[in-house]
Amino acid sequence: MIRQLFALLPRRGGAAPIVPEKSVAGRTLLLLVTIMAFLSAVTLGGVVLVQKSAIAWSAEVGRELTIQIRPVEGEVMESNLRTAVSLAQSTPGVAGARALSIEESQSLLEPWLGAGLDLSAIAIPRLVVVQLADPAEADIEQLQRNLSAINGASLDTHAAWRQQLNTMAGTVVLSGLLVLGLIGVATVLAIIFATRGAMATNREIVDVLHFIGASNKFIAGAFQGRFLSIGLQGGFLGALFAILFFLLIGMAAGSVLPSEATAQVGVLFGRFLLGWDGMAFVLAVVPVIAVLTAITSRMTVRRYLSEAS
Repeated sequence: MIRQLFALLPRRGGAAPIVPEKSVAGRTLLLLVTIMAFLSAVTLGGVVLVQKSAIAWSAEVGRELTIQIRPVEGEVMESNLRTAVSLAQSTPGVAGARALSIEESQSLLEPWLGAGLDLSAIAIPRLVVVQLADPAEADIEQLQRNLSAINGASLDTHAAWRQQLNTMAGTVVLSGLLVLGLIGVATVLAIIFATRGAMATNREIVDVLHFIGASNKFIAGAFQGRFLSIGLQGGFLGALFAILFFLLIGMAAGSVLPSEATAQVGVLFGRFLLGWDGMAFVLAVVPVIAVLTAITSRMTVRRYLSEAS
C-alpha cells in the first residue's frame, strides 16, 4: 500500500498517472479513441468533399443554358439553329453559344436508347448550348422573349436540375453530420465505461488518496490529465490515418473502379482532394476529441467518487 501511495505522489517531472500509459486499459482506450477519431475525420472529410462538389456543380450548371428546338413541320431545322445561336450571342451576359451536331445529339440519347441505333431517319430535337459570362448579369428574360419567334424553341435554365443537386448534396451533408453526432455519442459512452473501469481497477489507490486528504477535484484532475493525453494521441493518429485514407482512395479510385463508376464517384466526391480547408476540418478533430475525452472522464470520475463517498 505504501508503494502504491508513493507511486501516485508528484515527482519532479510531474504527477504519475493513475492510469499507467502501458496498462491494458490505457492501450485499449487509446486504440478506441484512435478508431473514433478516424471515423469522425473520414465522415467530416466526406462531408467537406460533397459540399465542395455541390458548390462546383451549382456554379458550373448555373453558367450554362440549353435551347431546345423541336422539329416542326414546315420549319428548316438548320435555319432555326442558326437563328437561335445568333439570338443567344446577342444577349447581354452571354459568353458564347453553339449548336450541337446530329452526332452529339444522338450520343446524348445513347444512355436511354442504347448504342448502335441509326437515328438518321428520325427527326430528333436539336440543342444549342449557351455559356454565360456572368449569370447575374445575363438577361435571360430577353433571350426567352426573342426565342418565342422560333417555332418549337424552348429555353431550359437548369433551375430544377440545380435544385435537385443542392437537395441531394444537402441530404448527404445532413446524413454525414448525423453520423458524426452518433460517433460522438459512442465516443462519450466508451470513455465513460473506460473511466469507470479504470476507477474500479484503481479503487485501492483512490481510497489511499482519500485517506491522506486528497479531494475529489484532485483525483478527477489526475484522471483528466491522463485522458487528455490519450485523447490527443488518439485524435492525432485518427486524423493522420484519415488523411492517408483519402490520399490512397484518390490514387486507387481511377485504377480499381470501372470508368463508369469512377465518373459517378467523381461527380459526388470530386478527386478526393481535401484541400487546405478540408485538411483544417480533419485536423480540427484532434482538439475536439481530446477535450471531449478530458471533460467526459473528469465528469465521470467526480460522479463516481460522489456515489462512492
